[in-house]
Amino acid sequence: MDEARDEDGHADGNPAGESHAPAAQAPETRPAATDPDHSGAHIPPPAQKPNTAPPPNPTRAPGPTPASESASAPESASAPESAPASGPAPDSDPTATPPTPPASPSRPRKRRVLRLLAALLALLLLPLLTAETALRINYTGDPAPGTRTRHRDALWLGHAWVDGRKTDRDVKALAGRLRDTGIRDLYVHSGPLEHDGTLPPSAYAKAGWFIGAVHRELPGVRVQAWLGDVLATETPDGLRLERAATRTAVLASTRAVLDAGFQGAHFDLEPLHSGDRNYLALLDDLRTLTHARGAVLSVAAHQIDPLPAFHSFWGTTTGHPKWWSQAFFGQVARRVDQIAVMSYDTLQPLQSLYGGYVAQQTSLALEATPKSTDLLMGLPFYHENRFGHWAHAETVPAAVRGVRLGLSRTDAGRARFGVALYVDFAATEADWRAYRDGWAATPPAAS
Repeated sequence: MDEARDEDGHADGNPAGESHAPAAQAPETRPAATDPDHSGAHIPPPAQKPNTAPPPNPTRAPGPTPASESASAPESASAPESAPASGPAPDSDPTATPPTPPASPSRPRKRRVLRLLAALLALLLLPLLTAETALRINYTGDPAPGTRTRHRDALWLGHAWVDGRKTDRDVKALAGRLRDTGIRDLYVHSGPLEHDGTLPPSAYAKAGWFIGAVHRELPGVRVQAWLGDVLATETPDGLRLERAATRTAVLASTRAVLDAGFQGAHFDLEPLHSGDRNYLALLDDLRTLTHARGAVLSVAAHQIDPLPAFHSFWGTTTGHPKWWSQAFFGQVARRVDQIAVMSYDTLQPLQSLYGGYVAQQTSLALEATPKSTDLLMGLPFYHENRFGHWAHAETVPAAVRGVRLGLSRTDAGRARFGVALYVDFAATEADWRAYRDGWAATPPAAS
């Protein structure tokens, strides 16, 4: 803050409006003529001359002797000793603009701090702007011919299909929706798991009816039990994979759903941090179990680092390392039959940036996934507006185009590849139309 000025608002010591008009001059007194030799003779007075000498001190106003007696004017008796006898000072004109006070020492400091903050902000934003520009460029171009469904797509279904709320009519309507598309697997919600890994049979009480109805209406479509729970990785409560007893209970729950008629188990455990060795150990045991039963093991996977080690940076700054490293993604993909990337909730604000992001994720996932594993890219069949997900940006058309662009650039001929639609109960007709037109429909042959 600027330092305070003098109370009168001026930098000099003369108050504004102070009068400097000269005071009335005291009458001049000359000494009488005297006889210098005391002879008593009359001496005529000398000729009159202008009196240039100052009056004697007793008759002068108080104050210092002016520098030039011949040019000085008599002074007021009340004038301060420091006031010049020649009249008002040039800078004491009441109508003159007061002098500008010196700059406050705090102003340069503020400017330095602001420049430093601007530089730090630029350093933080530059990588982000560079990455977003790359995503926009990644969304350009045309997908390669033939980058459409391989008839290995999947659909996440809500819990209503196995708890008694759905009927045969609903299954017929679902079959009509899925017929002539590329969907081969249904992940029907049959949990969640308890925090100790157990699963009550009441959670999927109508599974037998639903599985039979699907096989009747849609021969060749597999029904998998979608099992999940919140992990205790960022909060005190949740499922703890580090406990051997918990992993053993998860195996028992998987065995139970396979006994109920499900043709596979699909796991969605979140938030799952990159590099979790206990998760890999669980997958090894689940693979042994499912393959022994002729069933499918599939997982929902986190997104891959869009920048090297980005999950570490994000985890340090937010406490939630959302992404997996590409290496860890590959370790998971080698242990399962299907891996479905949850390529939504991406923080992207525009369709073009979201589509470019999906194209990037598709390429990264293709590079890490062995050709023996089905790789599915998630499509957002839901519409929410919250931090991390904007419905106007994360659209099915943008996701489909991004998938096709990533597939075209990385491995256009990959056979074990598809998309996974999340989720049935939030989908709109526009979502289904975009999926059919952009991905599932076979383009007409060239004439």
